[in-house]
Amino acid sequence: MNFFPRSLVYFGAAVLGLLAAAPVPSFAQDYAALIAAPDRSEADRQTDQRRDPVKLLAFTGVKTGMAVLDMGAGGGYSTELMARAVGASGKVFAQDFEPSARAKERFEARMKTPAMKNVAPFERKFDDPLPVDIGPLDLITFVNNYHDFVNAPIDRAKLNRRLYDALKPGGRLVIVDHAALPGSGTSATRTLHRIDEAVVVAEVTQAGFVLDAEGAFLRHPADTRTVSSGDGAILTDKFALRFVKPAR
Repeated sequence: MNFFPRSLVYFGAAVLGLLAAAPVPSFAQDYAALIAAPDRSEADRQTDQRRDPVKLLAFTGVKTGMAVLDMGAGGGYSTELMARAVGASGKVFAQDFEPSARAKERFEARMKTPAMKNVAPFERKFDDPLPVDIGPLDLITFVNNYHDFVNAPIDRAKLNRRLYDALKPGGRLVIVDHAALPGSGTSATRTLHRIDEAVVVAEVTQAGFVLDAEGAFLRHPADTRTVSSGDGAILTDKFALRFVKPAR
């Protein structure tokens, strides 16, 4: 199943080489202005209330000119945030595999907007998420979907090693997900759509990453972590983890 138009598949090694060679500005960005852009959809503005995108962007450190991979792009909310942040001189690769019909429809509609001109979507299995000629990347994002990989036949160790190899030294991997009770491991990934933060840290650092920071901007202590993250009744308690590939 291939839900991305062939014309949008971005495998140009030569262009990727130019992206990798381009200098990345180090100046701070006005993330609030990006979120306030008048062409953003009302649906995304509603999602903002749960996602706190200004703080998310600041936590990732995404900058103009970067090359970013958004894993499990789904309907493309996070993909568009990254696309706006890297600007016309940057590139965002949106990966997914066999998305739901709803996610497919939303992503395809989003791809028709000017904000997504610098986005290259492709479909690949999660444990082999990108072609070998894509990279090196500055940033990889996972938003609210690492727990789903426990419920599928995915080799997560292979996935994390592949992401490590795709990043340039000093590159970042940011994972946000719904928190399960401490010590619960992966027992709540199917029933409550949550994962124990410690599991994510253990698996990702095993691939060679170093935990660089933990963000508290999506923490909601009122969440008991005993109800499904998908029921919409509460703002779920989420962890945000930033890992770094050590510079050589």
